[in-house]
Amino acid sequence: MTDAKIFERLKADHERHRDLLDRIDATQGDSEEREQLFETFRVEVTAHAASEEMSLYATMLGKPDLRDEAQHSVAEHKEIDDLLTELYEMDFASTGWLTRFRTMKHRYLHHIDEEEEEMFPEADEALSAAAKKEMAATFAKEKPKEKVKAAAEEPSSEDEKE
Repeated sequence: MTDAKIFERLKADHERHRDLLDRIDATQGDSEEREQLFETFRVEVTAHAASEEMSLYATMLGKPDLRDEAQHSVAEHKEIDDLLTELYEMDFASTGWLTRFRTMKHRYLHHIDEEEEEMFPEADEALSAAAKKEMAATFAKEKPKEKVKAAAEEPSSEDEKE
């Protein structure tokens, strides 16, 4: 592992996401805490996913032996994004909200476990040190911009109908 900084950075984000998921899961009803934690998670995960796609996935898509894994993960990002939008639009106090949240939590944990256990080791082995260094720089540059963008945008399922 010559320059695994990109993978360390992604895993550090995942750890923050796991913590936020557990904290949200422990909230009750339409509390300010639930709404704030969920919004923090939504913005963080949205920015993380977009930046990951611009850095790691864009590189992996260019490599035939890594392309399928990258495409699979992009599809999972879309699924998580759809669930986040659905949760954002739901009544935070409804019993259905927590049930739906736990579905999203399960899907997201599956996704990041798969990345960490399968995709990252394969990409680390297959990509050059220079490519990994470039991906880390791209991720570091894009994530703050994507966080601002995610915080400014209100998710809506209405956008899907364009």
